[in-house]
Parts: sequence; structure tokens; C-alpha cells
Amino acid sequence: MATPNEPDFAGHIGRTHHDSMPWWPDPPSGLGGPNVVLVVLDDTGFAHFGCYGSELATPTIDRLAGNGLRYTGFHTTALCSPSRAALLTGRNPHAVGMRGVSNWNTGYPHMRGGISPRAATVAELLRAHGYATYAAGKWHLAPMEETSAAGPHHNWPVQKGFDRFYGFLQGETDQFYPELTSDNGHVDPPRRPDDGYHVSEDVVDKAIGWVNDLHSIRPDRPFFLYLAFGATHAPHQAPAEYLARWRGRFDDGYDAARERWFARQLELGVVPAGTTLAPRNPGVPAWEDLTTNQQKFAARLQEAFAAMLEHTDAQLGRLVAFLEQRQLLEDTLLLVLSDNGASREGGPYGVMDEWSFFNAMWEDVDDIVDRRLEDIGGPHSHSNYPWGWAQAGNSPLRWYKQNTYGGGVRDPLVVHWPRGIAARGELRPQFCHAVDITPTILDVTGAAWQERTNGVPQIPLHGASIRQTFDDATAPAQRSVQYFEQMGHRGLWADGWKITTYHQPGQPFGDDEWALFHLDEDFSECHDLAAAEPDRLRELIDQWWVEAGAHGVLPLDDRTIELFGGTPRPGTVHARGDYVYYPPLTHVPADACPPLGGRPWTLTAIVRAGDAPVEGVLYARGGHNVGHVFFVQDGSLHFDYNALGTHHRVSAPVDLTTGRHELFARFDRDSPTARLTIGCDGTDLASVEVPTIVRILGSTGMDLGRNALSPVVDDYDPPFPFTGEIERVTFSIRRRREPADVAATARAELARE
Repeated sequence: MATPNEPDFAGHIGRTHHDSMPWWPDPPSGLGGPNVVLVVLDDTGFAHFGCYGSELATPTIDRLAGNGLRYTGFHTTALCSPSRAALLTGRNPHAVGMRGVSNWNTGYPHMRGGISPRAATVAELLRAHGYATYAAGKWHLAPMEETSAAGPHHNWPVQKGFDRFYGFLQGETDQFYPELTSDNGHVDPPRRPDDGYHVSEDVVDKAIGWVNDLHSIRPDRPFFLYLAFGATHAPHQAPAEYLARWRGRFDDGYDAARERWFARQLELGVVPAGTTLAPRNPGVPAWEDLTTNQQKFAARLQEAFAAMLEHTDAQLGRLVAFLEQRQLLEDTLLLVLSDNGASREGGPYGVMDEWSFFNAMWEDVDDIVDRRLEDIGGPHSHSNYPWGWAQAGNSPLRWYKQNTYGGGVRDPLVVHWPRGIAARGELRPQFCHAVDITPTILDVTGAAWQERTNGVPQIPLHGASIRQTFDDATAPAQRSVQYFEQMGHRGLWADGWKITTYHQPGQPFGDDEWALFHLDEDFSECHDLAAAEPDRLRELIDQWWVEAGAHGVLPLDDRTIELFGGTPRPGTVHARGDYVYYPPLTHVPADACPPLGGRPWTLTAIVRAGDAPVEGVLYARGGHNVGHVFFVQDGSLHFDYNALGTHHRVSAPVDLTTGRHELFARFDRDSPTARLTIGCDGTDLASVEVPTIVRILGSTGMDLGRNALSPVVDDYDPPFPFTGEIERVTFSIRRRREPADVAATARAELARE
């Protein structure tokens, strides 16, 4: 008998329960199925795992590979957000609105910054199948302007099929001072670096806690855990004991290391015999051509990367040990992979602070070696290694993340499932792609793809399950074609052949030169057959256009700077010139902050003082490496303009008597310099010249009434809350960005994937 709230009710409803018959729907069919853990590392190259050839320490991953499978033909999209969208939906990224990083919305369907509701995530499908679903770590699949407490929240993890989320929403975060989100709200880190805090440990603690609760209360319910580390994306940061283990280990340089790693790859079989080690990429200096200090700097940057990777592996080891101790590991499909190749954002020599590169404020390597070498990898650095070390991590491949050559799109994939895979320690050379992961998970769990999810018609899956390859090393690739496109770079794999381009921004797409490789015989894409096989080349180029049309790749778009200019769109957080806030206020992420940068602006704080002297932070933006802070201390008003470690300070005594006061800071731009003025109750008190304008204020957002995360200055211990009352804080931006400001924003966003 149907009822209004249960039209499918199959029992009987009488006047009382005595003449009625109860009925319960069948439990979800997934109960008792295998657990699934999907571990995603960031910017980790094909060679970086020890079991893929490097000398880096990844014992947990190596153990999983030894008891499972290593795939040598796994591919991604060359960039973070698109790869993650493909992994979690089983569709190509352009088709679901994520061709680039989620910071962008270009006005075309292929780039909206969030996953289309027409592409349900694997978490949504597994939850309908009875699975508990958890996400921990990095998200970067929501438009960044939507990641403040004001939302909207429909692209956040909990609205995309996950029961619980703990991690960070943006593309990168400081590993010691992360901007954290728990479910649908922002939270402070539970501890500070001085207490031994690191975000990788924190997210694993949270994941273990979720699974422990589930297994204790409902051991019949399987779980899906999406564990997406911030590692090994910049900043490369690790605890001091991990950094110490790598001291001096890379002093012979990236050229020598790459040769050793390549030899080990051949020995392990992850690279076929006869493979050519790619030459140094354009712009990579020979190690022997670097100065002594450049070598010291580059070696120390690689040490930080190695320490971060080892520390991450140790956190994965804690999770694996927990699953093993609870007798869950045997029937858990555990996949470990990277979202793209090693990062190119460190430039030819590496950077102590990546924001110096984005702001075109070039670092003095000699000065860093003299004063700050010991800071690298710790809470007071924001480093990234040079191109030479990135290419070593991509051995034996060409180019890097962002490119459609192998260095950008061929990545490690380890699969471990003792109950479901008989093979141990074997290699699988079959071509597969990020879009094949969701179909594989659905195949293993028995969860069904749905033609409609949440009432929305669904795009068909583009990937195919690779389960057939689990126990059949000779099984053919499950698909015959896969396109690639990233910021104008293009590529296509088809039945063992590959074409690709390296696109120069602004160059007509018709002028791009296509290269042709027989990938089955040329693993590293070093032997271009375009001239020898023009007919095959033409056929594959034509096929690329067919795939591009079918999957929403068009229009081709290589813009970077242009994407960040112009008038903000209506209906977004930046569709205004004045920003008025009423503390106490939840931490505001960087992309939702007032876009101060190099523009003239005025900050006004209306405060009330009591009988006791007041002190504390009024406004803080950024952190130890770059940012602003406006605060009262020892009877004086201060504004510190932290220009990548060079502090421009303006201070003045201020008499905050009992009652209401108006404190202000004014930034007047007279390019290429500026003047910063502070005042109280309508009177200017002091000013200072700012000779170097920082247009990009880092990736850490804003606090009002405290400095909750990384302290911008060393004058106080955070959070140093303001002891008076703040009625409101207003930011007024007086004119649009200069072209140089737009360019700096573009450089920054391109690296935050």
C-alpha cells in the first residue's frame, strides 16, 4: 500500500498496527563489499617512488607495490583540478567543466571551476550503494571565490557525495599553517608547528578516526576514502628530523641522479629496455654550469622535496598499519597515484619562496645561502625545486606538469588488493588514464552507474574498468583512444601511437608543430616520426579534432593573463569595490579576500576601547613569507607590509581612550613605488615609502581581529587577538588593476594546481 512519503511501501496499512503488516526495504546491496582507498599525491613524477626508480624513501608505497601491481602506462591530464575531476567522475575534464584549475571560469562550458551536476562523483554512486564516503586532504574542485564561509557550498566535498571532509579547499596550503575546512566550515589547526603539527599527519589522523568509528559501530558497512595529500606540491615542507636525513644526499646534482634513476628504472623493468633517456629540457642548465651557491641551493631544495615525500609515505604507512591491525587491508582496494608530473614552477634555479617568482621579485641565491639555507623545508620557507630536479623526477620523460608530453601526463599508479588480485609485485604496461579509475571502482564494488543522479540526467562514463588487467598481464588496453589538452598543449594516444604539441601562448594554434611517437616502442617520446609517417600523423590530428568536438574541448583557449582581468562577474564575491566586514568573522580564503595587490586602497577599522589599554591584531593577510598586518601594541599603531621577508613598517603612538575610534591604513600608489599611511580619527599619524610593491599576497587568506595562522611578523605570538571591540572593517579599492598586477595574478594561479 503506497503512502505519501513511501510510494513503494510493500506492506499493509490498517487502522491499527494489529491489522497492519510492516515492511522494510532491502538494505543497500553494497554492504559487505570491499573497501576502497584512493590516495592521490600532488606533482609527484613518474620516477619519484622508490619502486619506480628513484633513490627516495617510499617504503610504504614500495611494500604495497611488492604485494600488488605497478602500472607503467597510467596517464593523467597534466594538471591538478582536471585530473581530480576525471578521477572522481570517470569523465573527461572538459566535459564536466574542469579543463583547467578551479580558480578559472572563462564563460565556456568546459571551464566553470566546479564539476557539473551531470557528472556524479564516484562518492555519490558508492553512497547510494551503501558505502560510507570520506574525503581528507586537498580538494581544489570548487571555484575558489566560493570557498569562504558565504559559499555557495554546492561544489564543496560534502555536497559532492562525501559524508565527511577534512582538509583544504584550495590548490596548495602551508603544511605547517594550513587553512582547514571541516565538512562545511573553516576551522583552525588543532596544534601549531612548535607542537609538532604538520597537515599530512592531521588528515591521516582524521581519516583513521572516521574509519575507526565506522568499523566499531557498523562493521558491515564498507567505506570509500579519498585521501589527497598536499604533498608533494610546493611548499615543500617536512618535520626537522626528516629534513636532517637527507642532508648532503643530492650534492652530486640532478644530472648524475637522473642517470642513476634511469639505470634503476631499466633494472626494475618500469622502463622497457631500449628506452632513450630524454635530453635535458630546454632551459635546464647543466649541473656543472651552476655556481657553487646555486648548487648548494638546488641540492637543499631537493632535500626538502625528498623529506616531504618520505614523511608523506610514513603517514600513508600509519593508515596501512591501522587497516592491517583491524584486518581491513586484505579486502581493501588501495590505489596510490599522482595527479600530474613533477612541477615546473621552481624555474631553472629553484625558489626559496615561490611568491617571489610570481611577483617578479628575483631572489639573491648568494644571500639565501649565506642567511637562510637552514630555513628550507621548515615553517619559514615556501620553496620549490628547479627544473633539473623536476625532470629527474619525471625520468626518463620529457617536459613537466602542464605539458602533454610524458613528463606532464605519465604518472605512477600502484594497485593493492590482496583478496582481489592474485599477482604480487608485477608490472602492468597497459595504457590507462585517470578517467578509468571510477569505472574500475564501480566494477570492483558492484555499484551501478546511474542515468540520473539527484534528478539530473548524467553524461555517460568515458573511462573503462582496468580490472581485467589485475590478473592478466597481457590483457589489451580497455580503450583505443584518449585525447589530451592543457592550456593549448595538445595530444592524442591511439592504439599505441601518440601525437603531441608544445604550444607557445599567443601563437596561432595552426602554427603548432605536431610530433608523432610510436609509444609502444618509444617510451620516453624521444624519436619523432612525423616526417617519416605523414599520413599517420594527419590521420591522428584529424582524430584529435573529432575527440575534441565529442568531449567539449573547444574552443581552444591558451589565455592566462587575460583570464584574470576585466570586471568581476555579477553574483560573485568580487562584484564590488567596497568590502565591509563585521567581526568576529570566519577566516577568509585568499581568493575571496579584497583584491588589494598593487592597487590603491584604504582600510578602515571602527573600534571601541574600554578602560584598560587595548592591543592586538586588527587585520592580517598572508603569513611569514608575504602579507600585511595592522595591529596595536605597546601604545602604538603599526602596519607591516611584508614584501617577501623585507618588512616595510609604519608605526605611531596612538591614544585609544575609552570609546569609539576610527583606525585606518591608506595605500597610495605612485608606480613603481607606493606610500603607506596610518592614522586615527581622521588624522594621519605616520607614513612610509614602499619601494617594492607585492601584487600577489601569497596563498593564505585573511583574519580580522587576530592572526590565526602563520604570523606575518615576529612581534607577537599568534593569534594575538584584539582586546577591544571591532564594530566593522572596511576595504575601499580605488581603481582597477594595472596590467602588471593582472600578470602577477596569472602567474600565481597557474602554479596553484
